[in-house]
Amino acid sequence: MIRAVQFSRRELAGAVADLGVLVPIAVALIVGNGLSPTAVLLPAGLLYLANAFVYGLPLPAQPLKAFGAIAIAQGLGADEIAAGALLIGAIFLVAGRLGLLDAAARVFPRALIRGVQLTVGLLFLQIAWGLVADPPKAFADYSLDSSWALPLGLCTLGLALALKRLGISLALVLVGIGVMLFQAGNQSELGPSPLALPSLDTATFVAAFTALVMPQVPLSFANSCLATADAARVYFGERGERVRPGNLATTYGFANLFAGSIAGMPVCHGAGGLTAHYSFGARSAGAPLVMGAALVTIALTAGAGLAAVLPAFPLPLLAGLLAAAGVLHIGLLRDLRGAPNWALALLVGVLGFAVNLTAALGVGLALWWISVGARRLARPRLAGSGV
Repeated sequence: MIRAVQFSRRELAGAVADLGVLVPIAVALIVGNGLSPTAVLLPAGLLYLANAFVYGLPLPAQPLKAFGAIAIAQGLGADEIAAGALLIGAIFLVAGRLGLLDAAARVFPRALIRGVQLTVGLLFLQIAWGLVADPPKAFADYSLDSSWALPLGLCTLGLALALKRLGISLALVLVGIGVMLFQAGNQSELGPSPLALPSLDTATFVAAFTALVMPQVPLSFANSCLATADAARVYFGERGERVRPGNLATTYGFANLFAGSIAGMPVCHGAGGLTAHYSFGARSAGAPLVMGAALVTIALTAGAGLAAVLPAFPLPLLAGLLAAAGVLHIGLLRDLRGAPNWALALLVGVLGFAVNLTAALGVGLALWWISVGARRLARPRLAGSGV
C-alpha cells in the first residue's frame, strides 16, 4: 500500500532529478547498441512503479552503470545484454529471498558503506565530465563546442545546487526540452518500438557472465543494496525500515529478469539516485509514480520515434545535473566521526574509484576486521594488567 503520496512542486522536481544518469546510458544503448527504445524504457518505468507500491519512497530506477558502460564500450548486441540481465536478475533474486544480503549487511561497517558512496559520487562527477569533454558517439552530431559545453555544464551545476532548496529542479527544464524535441521530430512515428525475444545459447551466457556480470555484481551488492538501504535510513528514518538489502535485491532481481526477457536495459536501485531524488524535493511515492507512469507511457506511445530524437538531448544540462547529484552524494560522509572511520571511508572511496570496487571492498573489510580483532586481543591484556 502506498503511503503519504504527494504531488507538490518539490515532489515533481525531485521526480526528474535522476535523468542525468538515465538518459545518457539509455540513449547510448538505443543508438549505439541497437536496443529497442520501448525495451529500454519499460523496465525502468515498471521498476519505478514497483518502488512506489513496495517501498512508498522515492527510490530510483537506474541503468546498471558498470554493465552499461562495458556493453556500450564493447558494442555488445541485444542478446549478450539480455543474457547478462537474466543472470544478474537470478543471482540477486535468489540472494535476496534467502536472506544472504541482509546477513552480509551486518558485517559491513558504516565507514565502508560511506566509502562506497564516495566512489559512486566520484563516478558521477567523472561521467558528468565525460559528457561535456568527450561526448558519447551517439550524441556527436548534436554536441556543443567544448568552449560552450563546459561553461554551460558548470552553470547548470551551480544553479542546480543553488535552487534545490526552493524545490526548483533544472531537470524539469530537461523534460520540457525533451517534449519539444519529440514534437519537432517525426511526429508520425507513434506507438511502441518492436520488441523481440533474445536468442540465447550457452556461449552467449558465458560471454555475458565474464564481460558484464562479474564486474557489476560487487557494485550492485554494495551500492544498489547496502548503500541504498543505508541512505534510506539516513533520509527517512523509520519510513526507510522496509528498504532492506534483501528486499532491494528482490525487486532488483525481478526487474532484471523482465528486462532480459524482452532484450531491454538492465536496471537497478542506487544510493546516488536516491540522493538526487531526495535532494531536489522528493519525499513520497509520488516521485516514482510520476516517473514510472511517464516512462511507461513514453515507451508504449512514443517508442517508435525516440531513436531519431533522443541524441539531440542537451548533454551539458544532463552533465550539470549529474554532477550536482555526485556532490550531494559525497556529502553523506559528513556523519562519520573519528579519524579511523574517515581514513577507511576515504581509502575505500578513492581505491574504488581509481581501481575497482571489488578490490576496495576487500581491502576495506580486511582492514576493518583486523582492527576489530586487534582491539579484542588487547582487552584481556589490559584487564589482566589491572588497567
